[in-house]
Amino acid sequence: MSSAEKIKNKYGGKAVEKSAKRLFVLADKAEAGEIVRYLYQDLGARFSIASGVDTRQGVEILYHMAFDSEDLMVTVKVLVEKPELLFESFTGFMPAANWIEREIHEMFGVNFSGHPKMETLLLPDDWPEGNYPLRKQSFDSEIEDEKRET
Repeated sequence: MSSAEKIKNKYGGKAVEKSAKRLFVLADKAEAGEIVRYLYQDLGARFSIASGVDTRQGVEILYHMAFDSEDLMVTVKVLVEKPELLFESFTGFMPAANWIEREIHEMFGVNFSGHPKMETLLLPDDWPEGNYPLRKQSFDSEIEDEKRET
């Protein structure tokens, strides 16, 4: 049985197939760690990268997991709600998450509980606290466009 079939069997409607090579697993905060751990430890996926997206409700974190021998990419998508933006660190079982969690913290303000070294990675030491470069100022595209032009 392929990894995609195992994932779809285990997670049912939470696993959304976009193509033969792309699968998304929609997770809530409570189950995201278990899902990523299953992909990484039990199925042998390689952690490729994580990315963040600022939304009205919170910051979406997308953990991209590669099954190289099957030419499959699985993304676990989880929403970390505003205003708390608190989420568990995956560094305990997946050490490669260390730097990207630090980057997501700096750029979006997500606090990763249990992270072993949540310190500055990219921004200058004198960067203003609470100012997150990839957080939107508005969700109105016209306002955002005007701010970019000035």
